[in-house]
Amino acid sequence: MINFHPDLVHLRAFAQGTCPTNLALMVSAHVDMCPRCQALVMQAQEEIGSEVFSGSSEVIDPSPDYNDMLQQIMQSPAFEVPEVKPISNILELDGKRFELPRALARYSEKTGNWSRLVGKLWQAPVDLGQEGQANFIYMEKGGKVPEHTHKGTEFTLVIDGQFSDGLADYDCGDFTIMDSTNKHMPFSEADEGCLVFTMVDKPLYFTSGLARLLNPFSQLFFK
Repeated sequence: MINFHPDLVHLRAFAQGTCPTNLALMVSAHVDMCPRCQALVMQAQEEIGSEVFSGSSEVIDPSPDYNDMLQQIMQSPAFEVPEVKPISNILELDGKRFELPRALARYSEKTGNWSRLVGKLWQAPVDLGQEGQANFIYMEKGGKVPEHTHKGTEFTLVIDGQFSDGLADYDCGDFTIMDSTNKHMPFSEADEGCLVFTMVDKPLYFTSGLARLLNPFSQLFFK
C-alpha cells in the first residue's frame, strides 16, 4: 500500500508543466504507480484547462489561406515512418526481474552495469545528462545503507519490495524527499529485498564510521 506521495503543490506543478525537470521525472514515475495521484493530476489538469479557457469565447473561422494550406497537406505524398525500437520496462539483476514504471523505462538504455557494494547493496547509475545524479539501488535482505544526512535534496521512489530507515517504513510506490533536516539509515528486511530509484543534487554526508569503509559507495553517487 502506497502511503507516501508527492505534495499536492508538486502534483499541480507537474500537471501544469512548471515542475523542475528532476522532480518532474520522480513525480511522473510515482504517478505511473499510484492511482490516487493519477486521479489528482487529471483533476489538476482539468482545473488548469478550465482556468485557461474560461475567459475565452472568441471563435476563429478558417480563412481561405488556412483551407489552401490544409488541402496542400492532404495532397502531400505519404512518407515512411521510421521504425521505433520498443523500450524495455524490465530491469534485471542477478536473475531477478523488476518492472519499471513507464517514466523510468525510457532510461533503461541509459542505465549502467550493476556494481556490487559492501553491505548487500547493488548500484546501477542512470545517465540523466545534466538533470542530476541518479541510481537504481537494490538492497538484499539485510542490506543497509550507512547512516547519512543530505547537503542538498534526495528524491527516492520504491520500485519493488520494502525498506525502513528509522523514520518510517516504505512500500512499493512510496515517494520521499529528504534534505539536511533528515538523518536516516535505509535497510531492508523484506525477503525479496528492495529496489529504489534515487536522485540527488548534492553529496550525501555520512555520519557513521562504517562510511569510511564505503568510499567506493559514495563515489558511485558522486563522480
